[in-house]
Amino acid sequence: MPKVFKIIFFIFLTLIVGIFVFLFVGKATPAENITWGVVFSQKHAELLGLDWKANYLAILDDLQIKDLKLIAYWDLIEKEPGVFDFTDLDWQIEEAEKGGAEVLLVIGKKVPRWPECHIPDWAKSMGEEELEESILLYLEQLILKYRDYPAIKMWQVENEPFFPFGENCPLITEEFLDKEVGLVRALDYNKRPIVISESGEFPFWFKAARHGDIVGHTLYRVVWASGFKIYFRPPFPAIFYNRKSWLIDKFFDKKVICVELQAEPWGPTLLYDSPLEEQEKSVNFQKLKGIIQFAKNTGTDTFYFWGSEWWYWMKEKQNQPEIWDEIKNLLLQ
Repeated sequence: MPKVFKIIFFIFLTLIVGIFVFLFVGKATPAENITWGVVFSQKHAELLGLDWKANYLAILDDLQIKDLKLIAYWDLIEKEPGVFDFTDLDWQIEEAEKGGAEVLLVIGKKVPRWPECHIPDWAKSMGEEELEESILLYLEQLILKYRDYPAIKMWQVENEPFFPFGENCPLITEEFLDKEVGLVRALDYNKRPIVISESGEFPFWFKAARHGDIVGHTLYRVVWASGFKIYFRPPFPAIFYNRKSWLIDKFFDKKVICVELQAEPWGPTLLYDSPLEEQEKSVNFQKLKGIIQFAKNTGTDTFYFWGSEWWYWMKEKQNQPEIWDEIKNLLLQ
């Protein structure tokens, strides 16, 4: 028996070492052509005290962004049950089209920015079944409204649906996600690709690959670990993300993109409540340049920067345009 245990232990140890080497050792070749897009949140711009339309137009006109990730906020669109107001989202998509930009539109109850689940007040007390029915009715109106807009090139259904993060934001089951994805596929006769996103670091993205046409992941380099009250730098090298992308390509034949690349601080408080000196502990001009180089080293060819509202806030409210200008120079290369 001891010999059998030794063999089992040796096999197990070899497997662990092999996985470690596969995920942590090596270097990826940067993509020859990288698409740099940005995420824009009307809500976040307003919370930073900005004129959100001016912020958005500056992204299109000054940065000349051609790839946008926009957000359909359920609580802004359907403030009363059955009454839909698409005015602000219409404007964003139409301006994108005027500027020759393409849009990845995030839809669902869980979409980017705190508190993650953006549920209208009238729906917050609903039971699970009734809430899901309301979400599907909302999504139906959303897809019928925007399926003929040529600027929209992809849908992202929910935001990190399998990641337990947010305030009063329960996990979305795979069964319900399938219903959402099925509804979008049935209604969008243009058959746009559907992105399903996951956290960049911890899962292997297999769930996202099973449900979507494209796998989206996040990439954060310095974050606040609230449980330990420290800034935390994920220990994963660039090759880690490259090898996980390789697995998705080989086993699912699906493309992987980065739908959130950190380009703003993540501190102990929400960004609009954080003083500048605290913000710089997470992201500043020099750190941002390092994040961009790290992103290139993953070999991924598509990134959406997270932080366009903060860059504009730094430029307009703090008279510090360096980050805005750095992004502009990168995009115009």
